[in-house]
Amino acid sequence: MTGFVKIAIDDYYSDNNWTTIINKYWMLAERVSDPRVQGWFLFDTPLPTLAVVIAYLAFVMVAGPLWMANKKPFRIQNVLVAYNAGQVLLSLYMFYEHLASGWWGDYSLACQPVDYSESDKARRMLHLCWVYYFSKLSEFADTIFFVLRKKKSQITWLHLYHHALTPFEAWLLVKFIAGGHGTFSNVVNNLVHVIMYSYYMMAAMGPQYHKYLWWKKHLTTLQLVQFFMVLFHSISALLYDCGYPKLIASGLILHSTIFIVLFTNFYMHAYKKEKVKPLVVNNNNKGEGITEDTNTSEHANGHIKVNGHMCNKVNGHISNGYISNGTLSNGITKASLHESHDDVLLYETNGISNGVNRHIVNYNGTEKEKTQ
Repeated sequence: MTGFVKIAIDDYYSDNNWTTIINKYWMLAERVSDPRVQGWFLFDTPLPTLAVVIAYLAFVMVAGPLWMANKKPFRIQNVLVAYNAGQVLLSLYMFYEHLASGWWGDYSLACQPVDYSESDKARRMLHLCWVYYFSKLSEFADTIFFVLRKKKSQITWLHLYHHALTPFEAWLLVKFIAGGHGTFSNVVNNLVHVIMYSYYMMAAMGPQYHKYLWWKKHLTTLQLVQFFMVLFHSISALLYDCGYPKLIASGLILHSTIFIVLFTNFYMHAYKKEKVKPLVVNNNNKGEGITEDTNTSEHANGHIKVNGHMCNKVNGHISNGYISNGTLSNGITKASLHESHDDVLLYETNGISNGVNRHIVNYNGTEKEKTQ
């Protein structure tokens, strides 16, 4: 791998044209690639993977939204349940295979070289890395479903960056380093995906399961723990020399650091508790306040508290004598009901109405980012 760096420095000062330089790099890459994958589907060159990623980005960012512009969101509940269940089973399979192929006692946590032999375990790990690559392509469906359901707010920069980058990482894994130290991140990622896709499967199964989804916030925490584990594990490959490429270990450190920063920023914006000022209610000249925390289990169960009483959500409206037909009475301030991706009811106060009745707004809000 250090040969790439030396050639890059030499080529910077050379008079060769770009075609010559690219050919030189490709010939070097072929010499250091894993000979066991020669002729494998999509692994002769990275161009097919690049084409698939470009097609994915073109659809979810341009073609898909334009096609859906004048259409109603697709109702694909059964498809979502089946897809997420399939991802859970696939992640469980890969998690088990990673353990059986080396991480259950054979691999060293400090530093583990890649086994390029024809042994059964080495071949098993190579095949598993190939499956892992295709699993990353299958996850494009996450974004495609957002487009079909017109959940535009879910297609964030972080989401696209993650989904567009991982196929290239998996391609490099299979082509050059199928096994060894770097596959530790795959093990952790598979376990996180079992939990994450289980959550989204339950969310897609209907409102009757939403009371069991209180742990949504902890998914982002789990993803952050994942990246910290990979970060420290990759650092150990720099401290110990076992033959694992230090350039790859450095890339894993950079990759983990970037995602730690991105997911920390997301966590702070998505889950930080905002201080909500008490709202004054004009109730026969009696001042009473409403203080709501959007992260409480009351909201997740479809309840809010008004004047000290619990109200049930009925057909998008609140009704218990205080609010009826979607209109707030007794001078209560404006509120909005937000429906997240998994349809968990959230409640947010929006300021004082100065004694004027305001209307409840049934609004499709944003879903918290999921990951990989």
